[in-house]
Amino acid sequence: MKPQRDGRRARGEKRRQEIIDAALRVIERDGVAGVTHRTVAAEAGVPTTSTTYHFETLDDLLIATLISCARDMATEVYWTIDRARSRGSRGASEVATLLAEALGPRRGRTMAEYELYLLAARRPELRPAARRWLDVLTSMVRPDDLVALRVFLAGIDGLLIQGLIDDEPPTAEELRPTVEYLLKPR
Repeated sequence: MKPQRDGRRARGEKRRQEIIDAALRVIERDGVAGVTHRTVAAEAGVPTTSTTYHFETLDDLLIATLISCARDMATEVYWTIDRARSRGSRGASEVATLLAEALGPRRGRTMAEYELYLLAARRPELRPAARRWLDVLTSMVRPDDLVALRVFLAGIDGLLIQGLIDDEPPTAEELRPTVEYLLKPR
């Protein structure tokens, strides 16, 4: 017999994710400084008591938002490369397209994610969440590929940071040669 899922728990998990998504939208719009229980609740369309129920402190909310971003980013990068490799490609075109989207249509989210990561540099309690995406991706490769992965991820971070300060976001075609270089076997 299959165990039944508790409906209250499912609704609570859904509400918690809605609050995290709202926090990310607030950061996109106003930066981390704009995050309060009240602003996030208003963005999520829930009472403030709901945000404080799920996240006692703002740090709890920021940590959950960082973890959510890290999970999403790690999953997207991993599966993008995995799909490309299953087709016999090293993934440079696919990763370049992903980066161009992160710097174009999804620029606000990318800025929000980096703002959260940089906040972790000042707030040690946020660091484990900020390192999460690196931990997830490094856990997916063989130990002998670890240095190559770290170089690749550092290069991707550099391309994203540089792209965020460009007046015009780079295109996938402009990014592809650098991504190809980062993906070269060593």
